[in-house]
Amino acid sequence: MNVYRTRGVCSQAIEYEVQDGVVHNVKFIGGCSGNTQGVAALVEGMKVDEVISRLEGINCGGRGTSCPDQLAKALKAAQ
Repeated sequence: MNVYRTRGVCSQAIEYEVQDGVVHNVKFIGGCSGNTQGVAALVEGMKVDEVISRLEGINCGGRGTSCPDQLAKALKAAQ
């Protein structure tokens, strides 16, 4: 299990696994529960590069980042 400490968003961390280039078991710690559960469910079983390309750069409330963007950053950092 990988743990990424988020920055600039409501969630504090993201737990996730990558097996053979595929994302599994994403769990956001904190944040908007419904939204983060939705993101986690949508990316389950998706290739890492696809998740990054879809989520990178999403902005929440003018913060310059978002929980989905933080997941993309976590996955990029782990590559």
